[in-house]
Amino acid sequence: MSFILSLDQGTTSCRAIIFDETGSIRSSAQKEFRQYFPQPGWVEHDAQEIWAAQVGVAAEALAGLRLDARDVAGIGITNQRETVVVWDRRTGVPIGPAIVWQDRRTATACEHLRECGAAEMITARTGLVVDAYFSATKLQWILEHTPGARADAEAGHLAFGTIDTWLVWRLTGGARHVSDVTNASRTMLFDIHTGSWDDELLALFAIPREMLPEVGSSSQVHAEATVPGLNGVPIAGLAGDQQAALFGQGCIRPGMAKNTYGTGCFLLLHTGEQAVTSHNRLITTAAASVGGGPAQYALEGSIFIAGAVVQWLRDGLGIIRSSGEVEALAASVPDSGGVHLVPAFTGLGAPHWDPHARGTITGITRGTTAGHLARAALESIAFQTAEVLEAMHADCGFTLRELRVDGGAAVNSLLLQFQANLVGVPVVRPAVTETTALGAAYLAGLAVGIWKNQEELSSQWRAERTFEPRFNTTQRAELLDGWKRAVARARSDLGGA
Repeated sequence: MSFILSLDQGTTSCRAIIFDETGSIRSSAQKEFRQYFPQPGWVEHDAQEIWAAQVGVAAEALAGLRLDARDVAGIGITNQRETVVVWDRRTGVPIGPAIVWQDRRTATACEHLRECGAAEMITARTGLVVDAYFSATKLQWILEHTPGARADAEAGHLAFGTIDTWLVWRLTGGARHVSDVTNASRTMLFDIHTGSWDDELLALFAIPREMLPEVGSSSQVHAEATVPGLNGVPIAGLAGDQQAALFGQGCIRPGMAKNTYGTGCFLLLHTGEQAVTSHNRLITTAAASVGGGPAQYALEGSIFIAGAVVQWLRDGLGIIRSSGEVEALAASVPDSGGVHLVPAFTGLGAPHWDPHARGTITGITRGTTAGHLARAALESIAFQTAEVLEAMHADCGFTLRELRVDGGAAVNSLLLQFQANLVGVPVVRPAVTETTALGAAYLAGLAVGIWKNQEELSSQWRAERTFEPRFNTTQRAELLDGWKRAVARARSDLGGA
């Protein structure tokens, strides 16, 4: 039997999962790494620590099945997107901390871009809204605030990459500096229509082209690993985590959608070969591409706080001891009792894109209990998702048949039932919930011939449970109106902080 090693490099942990040719998990390992918050709004990682953790869990997963490099047909890599690493090509050492996608230090720089009229051009070429979420302003900040970095970059000594690029560099001993279209499309430097780095954008952000990786397909043999234990294994799949999950969920045709309930929430709708321009502040992004096939696109709604609101209930309020307790606490009341919790802890993402919005709780009375707060927290995840789906429908007029879901919070059946009630279509939880890692494995396996085509992969997808909607149109409209009034209180331009 052939095996694929999937390296799933997330925001808080590194995982390695070994899949067999049926798409089943055979072995896995996981290790968390440290989060750094040097100033309010700043979030950093140590790229060296990420590499050590990732290669460590890979060795652990292989040992769990007593496999060596000869048993592994290919490596697939999926990663937290937008996070920026800059390192010295001569030493392979990062010149400073990695700036994480959650980091907001460049919010003011993004405001200046909007004020000077650059936003329209940036969106037209990249499909992205101008926001500190994306890589370009983070990379610009590093070059401007790291002594000697600008000169070294212009001399060709520095390399930039998102985490996929950093891992491939390390896996190949510095021989390959590559990325794929899904990760490149998140940098705000990549023209998604031409499939290439854009010279005008590079000039706008003062980024030397010499820093940038070569961009290839999500499913192709990019290189061979040279590190001990994986020497000679093809690195054959690369994709940002949300596009990998879209692929792993079998959403490969226009009109299919998935939502990942993780730290944040990421809802992607496949739009095929058409890059749909959003008029409702969604992101047009590259979907995973296979070999020499045509470019694929998706609409994406990025929600900054989803599962993290449950962590706040645990760590900030102390009303639960573990995240797993939230469902029982929320189920202790029949509804939220009119309470709305808008978790704008780091601003609001799609479709609002308000970096200065702040978390707000409305509707509190003397009768409000911890159960109501827990229920309002869970419902906030579903409400934000429903808003994004509304925007997607307005952009392309699709009729969604079902919403496939994954991520850590997808184990919460109370949340998924409320989600189905709110959006009015079935919400489907798959049998294999590790869809991000599975997508990376599928992309790698296609490139090395484990699977013949995408249709064969789609036939492997199985549902574990389907949540059917129970509310009528009037009930859904009333609930969404209440939520939107609460969001208005949280907005920075409408009375928020």
